Amino acid sequence: MEIDKAIRESNDQKLKTKYNKAVNVIQRALALYPIEEVAFSFNGGKDSTVLLHLLRAGFFLHQVDNGHSNGDLSTHASTFPIRTIYFESPSAFPEINSFTYETASRQDIIYNQLINKLSLYIIRQDFKSGLEALLKSKPTKAIFLGVRIGDPTAVGQEQFSPSSPGWPPFMRVNPILDWSYRDVWAFLLTCKVPYCSLYDQGYTSIGSVNDTTPNALLCIKDSGKEKFKPAYMLSDGRLERAGRAKKLPQKVKDGVKGVESHQENTPSASIIAVGDEILSGRVEDELRHLLCRKIHSIGWNVSHIAVVSSDVDSVAQEVENQKSTSDMVFLYGGVGPLPSDVSIAGVAKALSVCLAPNEEFEEHLRNLYGEKWSGDSNEMAKLPEGITELLLHEKLPVPLIKCGNVIVFSATNVTEFDQQWDALTNSRLLATMGSFVSKHFTTSLSDIEVAQSLSKLCFEFPNVNIGCYRKSRTGALTITLEGKDEKMVEAAMEAVSTRLSSQ
Repeated sequence: MEIDKAIRESNDQKLKTKYNKAVNVIQRALALYPIEEVAFSFNGGKDSTVLLHLLRAGFFLHQVDNGHSNGDLSTHASTFPIRTIYFESPSAFPEINSFTYETASRQDIIYNQLINKLSLYIIRQDFKSGLEALLKSKPTKAIFLGVRIGDPTAVGQEQFSPSSPGWPPFMRVNPILDWSYRDVWAFLLTCKVPYCSLYDQGYTSIGSVNDTTPNALLCIKDSGKEKFKPAYMLSDGRLERAGRAKKLPQKVKDGVKGVESHQENTPSASIIAVGDEILSGRVEDELRHLLCRKIHSIGWNVSHIAVVSSDVDSVAQEVENQKSTSDMVFLYGGVGPLPSDVSIAGVAKALSVCLAPNEEFEEHLRNLYGEKWSGDSNEMAKLPEGITELLLHEKLPVPLIKCGNVIVFSATNVTEFDQQWDALTNSRLLATMGSFVSKHFTTSLSDIEVAQSLSKLCFEFPNVNIGCYRKSRTGALTITLEGKDEKMVEAAMEAVSTRLSSQ
């Protein structure tokens, strides 16, 4: 179906508004920059697929506005001169590569006008090096990107944003920056345009084969087998990246391929506690142990725990370090009206945004504090601008704060934390993964006596996490075995028992 006709006939007013605004951004960019000095970064994903069709529509309207078309919308062939960049990666899904090349060779009808195939410029380097080479060989002043708010790279960006310091100079043009997951699928389905087949297999956000799995929230059981509903059936767009679990590539050990798969398909979490009182030992941190257990109970791994001082820069540095290496960062402590409550400011600094008053959050604070609320308390209502999401729940007097993949708890004790965690899990923001199966074996053998046997078992059972601890220096050694494959954990347990009992 011709795109403009599909949008005009749709009853989706929100989609119509988003479509018109995006096309307007494209027309503005084409008016500012010569057509030979603009490019479009296409990666085969849903967002860039939407942008491709918007660009074709925007280009046609730009031609009409400048008298390069008779404007009668009659069907005739037209080339699409915007240079299209594709960063081809060896870790890309074959389906993504196939869809990209098929799309490049396809003709489309835009405003009843036949638009010919894309001019595809393939780059087989990393993004930064590839851009440097591109800009050197073909002067490029602006690049259209399918970036949306909520993407890790969207922080601090606007519809027109210069490239970051240290990168080649060009203007980033983001026509769909304010589009949601729902908007993207509303466009694709309304306009009936082709998209990558992986989205019909439960993938909701596609990266490389090493970090992408079908979204567990779309999983259904059919005759005992797992199947996945298509991506557009995900009810909560905030969870589109739940399928971006970190899958570890195969590693070579002693010349034999092994897989450290006890972490495969398991999201990782970092924990950051803020407080000088914790660092000085004046206060025992009960929440750290509780949070580890909570995260573990939903099938996630805790990959990092840190305690930082009540200092904006310290908080910002730790958040900056963890937000790109973990699927979710949980932060607690340092939230409130006191001079030492710097956590929110630290998060804002890490995400390169300003603090700004949030009217909705202020209303919750007013209801909580009543007559105690005053103008002096307004600093509490300032949250990271443009990226803050408030997680509401009927049992919470004040909503939880989410900024990108950082969740801030205001709890100061176990009772409050239990309430906030329950509200978080009820929101379904955190995908519950397969539960861990744990076994343990106790022995009086020394560490040296068991070391060789356990090393061999780690190699034989790579998807079982094998650990050891003693409660006291002279106490028995407890060997723990944990994984998500129950049969494999049981087999590892039997092997441990057999080998150590014979020593």
